[in-house]
Amino acid sequence: MPVTNGTMFMPSVLTFIGIPGLETIQCWIGIPFCAMYIIALIGNSLLLMIIKSEPSLHEPMYIFLAMLGATDIGISTSIVPKMLGVFWFHLPEIYFDACLFQMWLIHTFQGIESGVLLAMALDHYIAICFPLRHAAIFTQQLVSHIGIGVTLRPAVLVIPCLLLIKCCLKSYRTKLISHTYCEHMALVKLATEDVYINKLYGLLGAFIVGGLDFILITLSYIQIFVTVLHLPQKEARLKVFNTCIPHMCIFFQFYLLAFFSFFTHRSGSYIPSYIHIIFSNLYLLVPPLLNPFVYGMKTKYIQDKVVKTCCSKIQV
Repeated sequence: MPVTNGTMFMPSVLTFIGIPGLETIQCWIGIPFCAMYIIALIGNSLLLMIIKSEPSLHEPMYIFLAMLGATDIGISTSIVPKMLGVFWFHLPEIYFDACLFQMWLIHTFQGIESGVLLAMALDHYIAICFPLRHAAIFTQQLVSHIGIGVTLRPAVLVIPCLLLIKCCLKSYRTKLISHTYCEHMALVKLATEDVYINKLYGLLGAFIVGGLDFILITLSYIQIFVTVLHLPQKEARLKVFNTCIPHMCIFFQFYLLAFFSFFTHRSGSYIPSYIHIIFSNLYLLVPPLLNPFVYGMKTKYIQDKVVKTCCSKIQV
């Protein structure tokens, strides 16, 4: 790793600073993050077990919910163990290639979650606006193709980001990453070379995945609201709205945190770095924490299965 004029050639090892300005209290900050991670693991694992064990839940909506739970486990596991290693065990170093792999995992899982939310919105749209055609449209084959598509789309789109970093950025001003995980822009900002292409592709990828999904989900719910408002019975309208509330809660909290995290990277001079980093971590940890509770509270059958499972374990 030769050093020239204050720069270094592609360091083999990078070092996480954690949360700049809050280094002295990071050990305490790690406690709520660890608690969120454990609760998210338990909640999503329980959700997956219930959906897998109950044949009546092998329907598109619950299959997408299971995909969401698996994605939440994946994304939280991609960041929290290393974060806690930095906060609690003074293990801030990570190999450069391992950092790129972590980046690929994080952004891939983010894209999968966005795609699953879109699939759930389309499922609601067809079920409410075209109820008689729902079973014919959302077949097992289509659900499988959707699952493969929402997985491959971000997995493939993230790869050029890694190649642009690995092949084009050779000179770095430091090996210190002001973050708790390998985020694309946090790593790109370390380079001394022109990173215009990296930033442009990052914006393009974010729009193709998150931006396009956000637009389509919004349009789906606008059409759902138009359809619901034309229903003659008030009870029917309330029932449909109640069905859509869980997904809307997940949708809003996911994209609000995502947009805040995304745009603070591009207006960093106005927002303290520790605020951005804390919200970046919350953006990745809050959805896995809330998703099981939101869907569990609004789905009576899942509630009953959770109570039954807990009671049987207590009796044992």
